[in-house]
Amino acid sequence: MFTGIVAEVGTVQEAVESARGRRLSISASATLEGLAIGDSVAVSGVCLTVVALGPRHFDVEAVPETLARTTLDGLSGGSQVNLERPVAASGRFDGHIVQGHVDTVAVVRACRQEGESIRVWLDVPVEHLRYVVEKGSIALDGVSLTVSAVDESGLEVVLIPHTLGVTTFASLRAGGRLNVEIDVLAKYVERLLGARR
Repeated sequence: MFTGIVAEVGTVQEAVESARGRRLSISASATLEGLAIGDSVAVSGVCLTVVALGPRHFDVEAVPETLARTTLDGLSGGSQVNLERPVAASGRFDGHIVQGHVDTVAVVRACRQEGESIRVWLDVPVEHLRYVVEKGSIALDGVSLTVSAVDESGLEVVLIPHTLGVTTFASLRAGGRLNVEIDVLAKYVERLLGARR
């Protein structure tokens, strides 16, 4: 389980296609501390398993199912990714419950500078939008954010200077794609209410 508080931005060194999917080699520093083969790492919001380690990088593999549901198919050498290790049972819980199971991909509709912050509108498939509420939580590319507004085709978030400085979001542009993980609590509530009916 993750919290959506990004530890660092890593850089994809290499993306290699294989019969099993796609192998990504990612350079990092803080993420490597104590990292072992078999550990989980959220890569731009996608929970992946470490399959190899080097002194300044780690490798993960994304299977076709993951590639079909996320933006990982678009990564190449030089791409930047948000990285987070799973939360320790004894650690602080600063974001919200994030599983690293991406629900859909959103497209950036518009970005508007507002002082040092950026107001971003995203188009989200309607079947996922029903779980989104104003002032609720959402994970975008693995970052825990608060929804500031919702309309009939998408949602808005406001990115503060700190978030822009410690994630990949400083380079966001209209037309960009982001991994979206809906708040899992909303999905459980729908399921439980449906069962009662």
